[in-house]
Amino acid sequence: MSEHFDVHGGARLVGEVEVVGAKNSVLKLMAAALLAEGTTTITNCPQILDVPLMADVLRSVGCEVVLDGDTAHITTPSELSHRADSPAMGKLRASVCVLGPLVGRLKKAVVALPGGDAIGSRPLDMHQNGLRKLGATSSIEHGCVVAEAVGLHGAQIWLDFPSVGATENILMAAVLAEGTTVIDNAAREPEIVDICTMLTEMGAKIEGAGTSTLTVEGVDTLHPTEHRVIGDRIVGATWAFAAAMTRGDLTVTGVNPHHLELVLEKLRLAGADITTFDGKGFRVVQPERPLSVDFVTLPYPGFATDLQPFAVALSSVSDGTSMITENVYEARFRFIEEMVRLGADARTDGHHAVVRGVDKLSSAPVWASDIRAGAGLVLAGLCADGVTEVWDVFHIDRGYPHFVENLNRLGARIDRVATEPDRC
Repeated sequence: MSEHFDVHGGARLVGEVEVVGAKNSVLKLMAAALLAEGTTTITNCPQILDVPLMADVLRSVGCEVVLDGDTAHITTPSELSHRADSPAMGKLRASVCVLGPLVGRLKKAVVALPGGDAIGSRPLDMHQNGLRKLGATSSIEHGCVVAEAVGLHGAQIWLDFPSVGATENILMAAVLAEGTTVIDNAAREPEIVDICTMLTEMGAKIEGAGTSTLTVEGVDTLHPTEHRVIGDRIVGATWAFAAAMTRGDLTVTGVNPHHLELVLEKLRLAGADITTFDGKGFRVVQPERPLSVDFVTLPYPGFATDLQPFAVALSSVSDGTSMITENVYEARFRFIEEMVRLGADARTDGHHAVVRGVDKLSSAPVWASDIRAGAGLVLAGLCADGVTEVWDVFHIDRGYPHFVENLNRLGARIDRVATEPDRC
């Protein structure tokens, strides 16, 4: 049996919704617990499918993990296994972030190649090159990343692209390396700042968090800590787009609006009234049909590629024509094929998409290819006539806690249905 959502069109979302911890941060913080013997506690964890999957990955190398509501207690033993090959590895991309901590602490790792969303190629070249600079060997063998070192030493490392995953893996290996490591062209995302904060709380010496240059002075050992995950800016932005698309009025709390400055500015250009509450949240009111706006995805502080499906969905019901340019993941535009099923007027050419807004979308069965595409299709269904069936909703459950319940509380009507799909 498969689950799908029946999304009834015509909703206007009104009310208040709270954002919990960031999916793109909590999984990496859980991996960082491998660096210190003892019990690390992480609070404000989102209750999404990926958290217990990452818990299974940590258990596979010898950790004891207890998930209690929004809190994760991770007890790391004095002796860890260097082999991370749990079946859970094939279900989420973030599982590869155990590579850096295992190499940093054990000086060797065998990590199964990760799975996750179908959004395009995401090679591990920069992860491996960074580890080699630190003194490790690294290769792909039998479906695993294999890395080993006699010892790790500081190095000057330049990333060809500010990859979040590569920055995190190199950082977590470098904190226990001998000497000073400088990572240039590092990722600048708030989630990078969050992991730097936690590592510093554990005793690491890191400078430059939030800038393109990270300087790490290696230490001998780290200690456990208790850390609160930052609010999820991608989920917060999802609610912002939901308000704009449904001509609604939503107050979003639990997320720092400074992490969403460009998103909120784009929605202002689309005609929304935006109010921010310093460090705590924001309000989006869309009084009329949104105006067309162009979007270009770039690494932070640019417009996040994770939000590209919402840009397409908003543009599909806006007044005018928008151009969306995807510079990060080439397969993100798979989402547009499903939007066309819903009556969107959209065309793609390479890494550009042109979307001409229509007054109203039309309901149809559609399939989610990843977390954000799934959520984007649900929001599009709210702007369609009739009932839209959204299939493969397990993707949505991987990234959005209580998504349907929150939407229904805010004025939507969405039913979760278990049945066999009938693809047309």
